[in-house]
Amino acid sequence: MRRLVTSLTSILVILAIFGMFSGTAKAAYPERPITYVIAFNPGGESDITARAQQPHLEKILGTQAIITYKIGGGGAVGWSEIVRTKPDGYTICGHNIPHIILQPLQRKDTGYKTSDINTVCWFEATPNMLVVPVDSKFKTLDDFVKYAKEHPGKITLGGSGSYSANHLGTVEFNEAAGIDTVYIPFTGSGDAVPAFLGGHVTGLMTYTTMAANYKDQMRPLAVATEERLSLFPDVPTFKELGYDFVEGAYRGICVPPKTPDEIVNKLADAFKQVNETPEYKEMMESMGFQMVFYGPEESKKFVEERTEYYKSILDKLEMK
Repeated sequence: MRRLVTSLTSILVILAIFGMFSGTAKAAYPERPITYVIAFNPGGESDITARAQQPHLEKILGTQAIITYKIGGGGAVGWSEIVRTKPDGYTICGHNIPHIILQPLQRKDTGYKTSDINTVCWFEATPNMLVVPVDSKFKTLDDFVKYAKEHPGKITLGGSGSYSANHLGTVEFNEAAGIDTVYIPFTGSGDAVPAFLGGHVTGLMTYTTMAANYKDQMRPLAVATEERLSLFPDVPTFKELGYDFVEGAYRGICVPPKTPDEIVNKLADAFKQVNETPEYKEMMESMGFQMVFYGPEESKKFVEERTEYYKSILDKLEMK
């Protein structure tokens, strides 16, 4: 009898070790490296952010965060893939507003729906900014608008992606100023800047981050915020110059649909901790990023609110 009890005890111990007893022994997430997908070119805001987050995430989560790229369709290639990926928390993807809202509203071939995107959090924002080369003949926004009115369709503005904050911003500003400029989409800010520096476009409808990083090569004409930014105290807002135009992008992280809530919450907490790290926050703000944070539930409401907002804008504008 004693041998039988001893044998049974040994078996139970073995089962517990291998996580087979009552389903109670589970490996803690994450137990292996996480793939962090960027849907835009290296060198753009999403890539810069991920690279800055990477060491902090690895310390907080206790595993590697491996950054990879799925480029194309203004982010749609990466987002259409993430919605079909195994929902185990080991593949996460950077994503953007208004992109994930505008693309399904305006195109039939995005490969995903806004409702498919499982947002973990939104962690930063970047306002739109209109820039021209430092040697441009356009010294002010008035110069720019005057020329655009006299030469319809002659000005080209590059930007990151189609049906994006830069694309929408260009259309919004054209409407507000009564001008006709041509928007040229690139696969990301990192791709748009070389074209700008090479003189292939007149200017960029870009983000504050690019103006901060290329301050010796870009002349900002106006920023699409409610008030002037401390990083650019001499750059007027479009609103103060008479154009009712406020626009920009939000960035965050999404995971595949049906990813368990405990994984989503753990990731959200990790990104929140990164945002609250003093050296990270200071570095990002010095580069033109604005730190925000919306957790999983807040993010759902935020997407719903922005969807209604962008629908109202699209009712008034023609997105070409």
